[in-house]
Amino acid sequence: MAVFLPFAAGYYLSFLFRTINASIAPALVSEFGLDPAKTGLLASVHFLVLAAVQIPIGVLLDRFGPRRVQSVLLVMAAGGATLFGTATGFAELLVARAMIGLGVAASLMAGLKAVVIWFPRERVALVNGCMIMLGSLGAVTATVPTDWVLDWIGWRGLFEVLTFATIGIAAFTYFAVPDSAAHSMDTMTSRPQVLLRSVYSDARFLRVAPLSAVCIGSSWALQSLWAAPWLTDVEGLDRQSLMTQLFIMALAVSLGALLLGVMADRLRRRGITAEVPLAAMAVLFIMAELALVLRLPMPSLLPWCIVSALGAATVLSFAMIAEYFPQELAARANGALNLAHFGAAFAVQYGIGLIIGQWSPQDGHYPVVAYQLAFGLGAVLQAAALLWFAVPWLQRLSTHLYASLTRPSAERESQAEFVTLPVEGLILDAREAADW
Repeated sequence: MAVFLPFAAGYYLSFLFRTINASIAPALVSEFGLDPAKTGLLASVHFLVLAAVQIPIGVLLDRFGPRRVQSVLLVMAAGGATLFGTATGFAELLVARAMIGLGVAASLMAGLKAVVIWFPRERVALVNGCMIMLGSLGAVTATVPTDWVLDWIGWRGLFEVLTFATIGIAAFTYFAVPDSAAHSMDTMTSRPQVLLRSVYSDARFLRVAPLSAVCIGSSWALQSLWAAPWLTDVEGLDRQSLMTQLFIMALAVSLGALLLGVMADRLRRRGITAEVPLAAMAVLFIMAELALVLRLPMPSLLPWCIVSALGAATVLSFAMIAEYFPQELAARANGALNLAHFGAAFAVQYGIGLIIGQWSPQDGHYPVVAYQLAFGLGAVLQAAALLWFAVPWLQRLSTHLYASLTRPSAERESQAEFVTLPVEGLILDAREAADW
């Protein structure tokens, strides 16, 4: 617990800072006169900074360990929260959001690195799921509880509270987490450029990263900002109904993290890799977005909960990374994947604002078609990434179909037995599996 709780608390704080935009955006729009493009930029600069520093932070985590890196960066996040709460213009808000993004940039990766160091590999997916579940409670806090605080002390007072909370978690991390012998200086200086090249040249990473990035990044972008305008402009919800639905969506993220962690842990025991549930979650995510875009006759809460829950699929993708790369490369490999996540979140969040901003508001609301076009383009990108992810499976399937059609019937029956390759998640026939 001395290892788990401090990093779970740090990720909780990171999730809160990331998703609080939906709650404070109306106040910021009213006070500073922000349009959709500026609102999207203000929220997405958080993801842009996170993406920009993932690789350097991965190197620092491998070099100095998660305890030191996390605690130092959280102090910087506290400074950003202070600046945000005292800002008098858009430029100050933008700089403050960037500082906050830099300050919490190691929160997820530091926790993942700590899990890899202090927990057995076969339990990584389950422990990651528990940590992400607790951390995602920050998204829950960013809804109804934040709305109560806003009514009580306003958004500036809220960020003053967040400043002190951030400093407290930084101190908790520094003094509670033990040092690990795995982080001696001798083991950290081993040619980071070569190691990074090995990550980006890995065929498995290149197959997983696009799908994980566009789906998880889109989920973060939608939940942390654009779900609220959709529910207001398209669904016509009032403030109380809006905060209630955002609260339920945030709970879906937390529950989804726990369920995905447990599921990945049990599937691993049966020799099934996390690639299978990741692909299944991507299909559900695309279907949920299409249900929203096409305005299918169903309660919007259902597809929105699926959209939100997909943000917890990092449990699956990071468990796969832990299988692909050795421990000494774990933080850099996670950083490479997180770079893709946050880069996609920035592009989606800012891009949606640019698209919606092409229409003029009517009575303070943007037209439904603007949201449909923006969300629909995202679904197209996700479908393309899913096809790329499935290429090896599709190639294997087409090979077996062709072979089954060209072989004599007796030989087809003798070769009909299939097994699942536990490492790659590919389907092989009995002869190929034996060779493997």
